Amino acid sequence: MATAPSYIEQHAVPPEKNLLENLMDFSFERMLTPHMLKLLYGVHLLIGLIAAIWFVFAGFMNSTGNGVLAMILGFAGMSLWVVYCRVFVELLAVAFRVGRVITNSQN
Repeated sequence: MATAPSYIEQHAVPPEKNLLENLMDFSFERMLTPHMLKLLYGVHLLIGLIAAIWFVFAGFMNSTGNGVLAMILGFAGMSLWVVYCRVFVELLAVAFRVGRVITNSQN
């Protein structure tokens, strides 16, 4: 029977590596995506915002009526984009949590 310290030492989490070391980990011992979910969410929201602003400006370049319509559709589209991105990132987070729980239960 293992003593408490030796059991803890065997199952201790290795020290965190920096981003470059995690990117070059070809054995995929550590997952990088769970640590980058906030960044991925923010980048996708920024891309959606830039696309919505471009859509509104393009609408106003054609005419004022098209610009107002583009503002309404841009707001609706951006709202849907935020919901879509949030659901997708949450699904990714759940998938990685399930994987972590399964891995921990097998040890």
